[in-house]
Amino acid sequence: MNTSITIEEILTRRHFNRTDVVGGEGGLKRQVKWVHCLEVTQISHLLNGNELILTTGLGWKDSDSTFLSFLNQLITCNAAGLCIEMATHAMAIPQSAIDLADEHGFPLILFNQEVPFVEITQDIHSLIINKQYQMISNLETYSQQLNKKLLEIDHYEPILKFLHSYLNVQVMFIPNENDIACIPKIKKKLIQQLLAEVYEKQNLSKFVLKQRIRVLGENYAELVIYSSNRELTDFDSLILDRTATALAQYLLREIYLEEKKISEESKWLTNWLEGEYSDEVIREQLSYIDPKMQLEGGIVCICKQHSRYNKGSAKLEGTYFKILFRSVFEQYGFQIFSMEVHQHLVFILGDNRSPGDWKERVTGALDRIRMMDATGRNRMNVLSIGFGKYVQKLSEIYKSYETARETLLLQETLTEESRSYFYQDLHMYRMIALINKHGNLEETVYEYLGPVIEYDRRNNGELMPTLKTYLACNGSKQETSKQLFIVRQTLYHRLEKLERLLGANFMKSEQRLGIEFMIFALDYLKLRKTKVNGKTADGFVEN
Repeated sequence: MNTSITIEEILTRRHFNRTDVVGGEGGLKRQVKWVHCLEVTQISHLLNGNELILTTGLGWKDSDSTFLSFLNQLITCNAAGLCIEMATHAMAIPQSAIDLADEHGFPLILFNQEVPFVEITQDIHSLIINKQYQMISNLETYSQQLNKKLLEIDHYEPILKFLHSYLNVQVMFIPNENDIACIPKIKKKLIQQLLAEVYEKQNLSKFVLKQRIRVLGENYAELVIYSSNRELTDFDSLILDRTATALAQYLLREIYLEEKKISEESKWLTNWLEGEYSDEVIREQLSYIDPKMQLEGGIVCICKQHSRYNKGSAKLEGTYFKILFRSVFEQYGFQIFSMEVHQHLVFILGDNRSPGDWKERVTGALDRIRMMDATGRNRMNVLSIGFGKYVQKLSEIYKSYETARETLLLQETLTEESRSYFYQDLHMYRMIALINKHGNLEETVYEYLGPVIEYDRRNNGELMPTLKTYLACNGSKQETSKQLFIVRQTLYHRLEKLERLLGANFMKSEQRLGIEFMIFALDYLKLRKTKVNGKTADGFVEN
């Protein structure tokens, strides 16, 4: 589709019928975006590129070196070509200038008689403007045809073929995960050679255009066009952009339809979560979805809306989060299966890669999702997210589901600093929750820490913060006093009281370990009491 003006086309216009191309004939297909008349010799700051320069040579007619400098500036500024009227000032073009023009494929055109520059500029500018109108019309026609195809196709290849037939260029669709698609088709070995040329050779920059295809703000693929016989134009760039947008729409539609299909098949996913299937049955079912799918293990993620957003707020945007999680986690090596269970979003993340770095990949995906979502409505802020433990066998995914639920429950009772997305990071709190579930945790805490709690309550004392800091500093009195901003004598006085209340051996290993564990349990109970019933006078649970 010819929507640009070239030197070759301009040479057919009526004012150019008596011209000679004395140098740079290899550049006759250079694009011309504007015509500019110049008689000064310092011109770098006056040009934007692709201008056809008209001159009489007044500024350099008596100096070959000045002319060479002038010509070098034009080449550096990527001007389209130079037209010199020879009739006004008799001169000769130096051979060094002709050689320079030939070297860079920069057309050097001579008018052998006096010509009206005003009429030339008017003629070419009219031609350029008409081409622009034609380009806009062609672009609109292309967009309409493309949109029509989007309604008919069930694969992206017809879009690539349409782009190729319209521009007559090599088209390459380069997704992040899958194989590269080329139109016209070429052998795999040649694809790698072509990619190396496209991405490594700077001298091909005028013959290559690239456009990233983004889905939900994430780079999903790259669309590349390449021409070996012509420079690519602004029109080619616009067509490429429209095609990339159409491909993004198609891919988003496919993700949505796939998500909908999986949601409709949620019955077997629910049974999978509940541990009703063997590995063999699960892999057989997965092969129906994708015969190439080979999962090494998996992990369950549960997302729920924060309790503070539940009342009077909009319903959880399940479809948005499903598509967002799928588009990102798949790029980090996970196969996503999603469903909604009791107003919670549940994701089974089947692992396509080695399990050694699964946690780093999950963390990277979450960071990426939060960064993408932050550019929009910050919808991730309404979610609590919990990951269960990683399981090697797909038939044991129910264990990850149960621990993901436990992670969410624990998050409700922890401070912001103590929270983690991951079950495996909750360590002590998992044991505390277990004791609380099967025994009397408050009574056990009072057994260890009751004297200190009662002393602080009666005397408005600071023994409990002192005990916590002293243990955290591994018994260093200097560091403890520094952390508490008290003099050492005050610390000694408090430690004596602690010894009377807890026993002189409270820093011995077994007793110290028990006290430290109970301090964790005390913080757990305080926060749990605060969140459930509101804070008591002393912030602790009444007996």
